[in-house]
Amino acid sequence: MKRVTLALTGASGIQYGLRLLDCLVAQGCQVDLLVSKAAHLVMATETPVRWPSDPERLNAQLAERYADQPGQVRAYGRENWFAPAASGSGAAASMVVCPCSGGTLSALATGASNNLIERAGDVALKERRQLILVLREMPLHQVHLEHMLKLTQMGAVIMPASPGFYHDPQTIDDLVDFVVARVLDQLGLEQQLVARWGEEPAG
Repeated sequence: MKRVTLALTGASGIQYGLRLLDCLVAQGCQVDLLVSKAAHLVMATETPVRWPSDPERLNAQLAERYADQPGQVRAYGRENWFAPAASGSGAAASMVVCPCSGGTLSALATGASNNLIERAGDVALKERRQLILVLREMPLHQVHLEHMLKLTQMGAVIMPASPGFYHDPQTIDDLVDFVVARVLDQLGLEQQLVARWGEEPAG
């Protein structure tokens, strides 16, 4: 069972993270879920989804949502330093920040570890593990670009949430799926959300 740390931060585009979570669970992945305070606010603004901020209550809600895949998702509080993601000896081999805010990008580029998401990203970098950042910000100023370059040089993969259109999207969900499909590709997971270039769409 592949294990992934998934962090949702306070950038617009929380739909990408929610869809990715569903896909990871459907793939049988074990997910360590980290949700920033700002992500809760974005979620309430952009979607009908409401997650409690208390990790115990959130875990109960997630257990109900994914009742047919028990135990696959575990949420951790922002200052739970005993969470697996906080240590190189316990963190998953892959971490995805989706969506990734400009603030989170900055914190990771400068080595800040002021909360569990930042610490988890720092662990991924220092352990040379897979770190995927689905940046959702525009336009970008010089500091954003410098931080993206620095993180790329440290081994992170920067994936701006820039959906393509060659798959003839008909709905917003189709655009979300395009980005999520590319993340799943990076994780080495099978996906049938969007046909690969040169392939016929799944019937």
